[in-house]
Amino acid sequence: MEHRYLENLPPAQAKSRYFAHLTAAGFAPTGETVAVQTACARTLQHAVYAHICAPHYNASAMDGVAVKASVTFGASERTPVTLTPDDYTVVDTGDPLPEGTDAVIMVEDLIDAADGCYEIIAAVHPWQNVRQVGEDLCMGDMIAPSGTVLTPALCGALLAGGVTKTEVLRAPVVGVIPTGDEIVAPTSDPKPGDIIEFNSTVFRGMLEGWGANVEVFPITPDKKDRIRAAVTEALDRCDIVLVSAGSSAGRDDYTADIIAELGTVLVHGIAIKPGKPAVLGEANGKPVVGLPGYPVSAIVIMDEIVRDLVYQSRGLATPAWNTVDAVLSKKLVSSLKYQEYVRVSLGKIGGVWSASPLSRGAGVISSFTKADGILVVPQNCEGYEAGDTVPVRLLRPLQELERTLIVTGSHDPLIDEVADLLRQSGAGFRVCSTHVGSMGAIRAVGSGLAHLGGIHLLDAATGEYNKSYVEKYFPNGGAVTVRGVGRVQGLMVKKGNPCGIGSFADVARVRYVNRQRGAGTRILCDYLLEQNGLTPQQIDGYDNEEFTHTAVAALIAAGNADTGLGILSAAKIYDLDFIPICMETYEFLVDEQYLDDPMVRAFFDVLRSDACKQRLQAMGGYLIEE
Repeated sequence: MEHRYLENLPPAQAKSRYFAHLTAAGFAPTGETVAVQTACARTLQHAVYAHICAPHYNASAMDGVAVKASVTFGASERTPVTLTPDDYTVVDTGDPLPEGTDAVIMVEDLIDAADGCYEIIAAVHPWQNVRQVGEDLCMGDMIAPSGTVLTPALCGALLAGGVTKTEVLRAPVVGVIPTGDEIVAPTSDPKPGDIIEFNSTVFRGMLEGWGANVEVFPITPDKKDRIRAAVTEALDRCDIVLVSAGSSAGRDDYTADIIAELGTVLVHGIAIKPGKPAVLGEANGKPVVGLPGYPVSAIVIMDEIVRDLVYQSRGLATPAWNTVDAVLSKKLVSSLKYQEYVRVSLGKIGGVWSASPLSRGAGVISSFTKADGILVVPQNCEGYEAGDTVPVRLLRPLQELERTLIVTGSHDPLIDEVADLLRQSGAGFRVCSTHVGSMGAIRAVGSGLAHLGGIHLLDAATGEYNKSYVEKYFPNGGAVTVRGVGRVQGLMVKKGNPCGIGSFADVARVRYVNRQRGAGTRILCDYLLEQNGLTPQQIDGYDNEEFTHTAVAALIAAGNADTGLGILSAAKIYDLDFIPICMETYEFLVDEQYLDDPMVRAFFDVLRSDACKQRLQAMGGYLIEE
C-alpha cells in the first residue's frame, strides 16, 4: 500500500508553519457581550472603565450618629461635649451622609446623657468614619485592561463601578467528528470487530479543561462524501474542527483529501511518536485537524497542537508545563526519526524523583490513566540510560505526586486492592504500582527508585523463595523482605479444558503464553521445564511475553493461546479453569530506610486488615501469612 504522508516535519517547524498560516487566514479571538454576573473566568476583550464612582455618594462607614465635625471640637475626658438631638442624625453603615454633616461618631463612643442627648469625650475630624465619593473607584478609572481574566473580585469591582455588561472573548466551539465503519457507541457488550468510541469523551474533557465549548457530532462511517458533509457542517457551526481517525495513509483515510478540497493542508506527517499521521489544515479561516485514531497518538496531538489552538482563540498564552527533573529507572531507547512522548509514573524517593516508563503503544489508553508525567525525547536523541536525570512534564499536581508510595516488581491484583482500601481509609497518599517483574523490583529497590517491590523468586537449587536472591543482590544488607501472601500458581485453560491439559508437561503440545524475562512466574516456568525434561524451543509461544497475570488470562480467554502460568484470581476474572501447580511465597522487598515510613507501614497495616483478607478470599488462591 502506498503511503501518502506529505512529509515528516519536526514538531516546532510544523507548528510554526501552521500557526503562521492560520494568523494570515484570520484565525483570531472573537468577542461577545455578557452580563458581568456570569463573566467570571472569562477574558476581557477590551479595557473596562468605571461608569460611576464607588461609592457614588458619601456613605457612613460605621453605625452611629452623623454630625458636623466642628460641634465635637474640644471634647475630652475633662471637658466632654454634649450633643443634643439637633446636633446629630442616627445612621447605619452604608447610609447616605445627611446634608450638613461631614463625620460619623461610632455608637460605642456615645455616652447616653438622657433626653436624647449624648456625651462624647473625643472629637472627630471632618470625614472621619465616612466613605467619601470615589474612595474605591472614580468614574473613568480603568478597572482592568484588555486580556485580563476576570476573577470573582474583579467582577465585583466591575459591578461596583456601574458596569453591568462587558465584552469578553468568546469561548471557542470545537467540533469533534468521530469516524470509522468499525466504531460503535459505548457499550458493555461489543461484538467482535466493534471498536468502542471513547476518543471523543477524552477530547471533550481535555477541551473543556482548556476553556472550550465542545460539540460532538454523530459517528460518521468511512465514506468520503459522508465525512465531507460532516466537516462542512462543523465548519458552519464551530470555530475549530477535529476529525477523529482517517488521518493515516490507509485506503479509507480521507481526512487529508477532504481538508484539501475544502481548504488547505499545511502539514501531513509530523516527526512525533506517537502521533505522526496528524493532518493540520485550514478551511474558511478555521483550523481543521485530522487526529490519529489511536488514542495515545491523538492525545499527544491534542496536547501539542490543539491546546495551543484553543488558548490562541481565547486570546491567552498557552500555560507552560510544570516539570520536574527525575532519575530514569530503566534504559529507554528512542528513534532519531521522531520526537517521542513517553508516559512515565513518578514518585519521590529520599528527596529524589524517580521516573518509570510505561507502555509505549499508541493504542494503550490505560497507560495515560496511570501516567504521572510525560518524558519528551528530542528527535536527535537515541534515548537515555537507567540512572540518567531527565525533565518530565507533570500530568498531576506536584503535591499529590509528593505523597506517593512507589510499589514495583511482580504483578499481583492485591496491590490494587490495598491501594483502593487505602483510598477509602483517607490515608492521604496514593499508591503507584508498575509491573516490571521480580528482578525489576530488586533493581529498583537496590537503586533507590522504589519504596518496595513484590517478589516471588524461586531458587531452583533449594526450592526456597526469595532468600538467596536477596542475599546475592544485597550482600551488605540495605533491604529486607516482608511476608506478603502465599498464593497458588497454576495453568490457566479455557472452560472445560478442551486441550485436556493435566500437568505442566502438557504445555509442549499446546500454544503457550509466557511472562516477561525477570518475572517470578517466568523463572517458575523455566524451573518446571527443566523438571519435566523440556526446553524452551519445544514450547510454542515461549517467547510470547506478557507483563501481568490478567494479560495472560485475557489471551487464553480470547483463544490466542491455550494455556499459561498465572494465579487463580486472574483465571476467575476470565472464567477460566485452573490447574494448580504449586503454592509460592509472594513477599515485598523493602528498602530498610523506609521500614518505618508512615506510607509503608500503612500499606502493610491494610494488607493485614480483615477488609483486605475478605477481598483476597473472594478473589481466591491466596493465603494470608502474618
